[in-house]
Amino acid sequence: MTPSTKIKLNYQSSILWGIALTLVWISQSAWIGLMNPYYLSIIIYAGINIILAVSLNLVNGFTGQFSMGHAGFMSVGGYFSAYITTHYFAQSLDSLSQIQQALIFLGSLLAGGCAAALVGYCVGLPSLRLKGDYLAIVTLGFGEIIRVVVLNLDSVGGARGLPNIPGLCSFGWVYTWVLICTFVIWRIIRSSYGREFLAVREDEIAAEAMGVNTTQVKVKAFVIGAFFAGVAGGLFAHTLRYLNPQTFDFNRSVEIIIMVVLGGMGSITGSILAAIFLTTLRELLRPLQEWTQIDFRMVIYSLLLILMMLLRPQGLMGTREITSFFRNRRGDPR
Repeated sequence: MTPSTKIKLNYQSSILWGIALTLVWISQSAWIGLMNPYYLSIIIYAGINIILAVSLNLVNGFTGQFSMGHAGFMSVGGYFSAYITTHYFAQSLDSLSQIQQALIFLGSLLAGGCAAALVGYCVGLPSLRLKGDYLAIVTLGFGEIIRVVVLNLDSVGGARGLPNIPGLCSFGWVYTWVLICTFVIWRIIRSSYGREFLAVREDEIAAEAMGVNTTQVKVKAFVIGAFFAGVAGGLFAHTLRYLNPQTFDFNRSVEIIIMVVLGGMGSITGSILAAIFLTTLRELLRPLQEWTQIDFRMVIYSLLLILMMLLRPQGLMGTREITSFFRNRRGDPR
């Protein structure tokens, strides 16, 4: 592929991403406000789960690590973002214009994402020297440490939780960040810089032999994933308008891992499809839960994983993206 062809393809893809972003905000202003609030909430939570799944896939799928503490970074971003808007701007938000409210919300999301990224760096720097099961246990422990610390912080409500968070989030905000997260990780993986992530996944020893600083690469993936998990936490906090430490427990991390495994380790498209499917499935099972008084959600999740490991261990998409099918139809072997 010649340099001019690459520039042309990058220009075309940028236009497509720009069109998608425009459609999100057109939908926000044109018809989203007319939708049933229940269905709208499902769509919003699906978008938040997409951000969580795609960002974790950068660590678990593309870099080949196994992190089990993603919910901890989500809680850091959610609480930090909610603390800013609740304690510093809640009283004056009604008197501000929509643009000022949007800037405050954007700033709180970025602050929450940066706080989660900083925690991710502090967690990742010592722990990512480990591999396999040891790394999973360490990240799980750090995730629980974060939850227990939040549980004992009176400034964010402690065990009572943090109520009265301003409802600044909307469909447009969530799916703007879905596009940003997907675009950033898609561009990273397909850049020459991002090949280091794939090299570490395929063979860490060979990558080190070729001069790749594998620990540094893993920490970078960890920090980027933690940043977007923190942003997802901020979106979640300003959608639900209440945070409780129990929301970000071990089960929450497992749910995100299930989305990544079900969709395919190393497939952005697979993570998106799995996040939408599992979010929708949870709501479809709610009438059954009310009728039987038993939460079948985790049972169904477990059965899905068992069937997936038996019938399609690589996940729904494996390592392929939706663009692979279009290339195959044109006869392109790549």
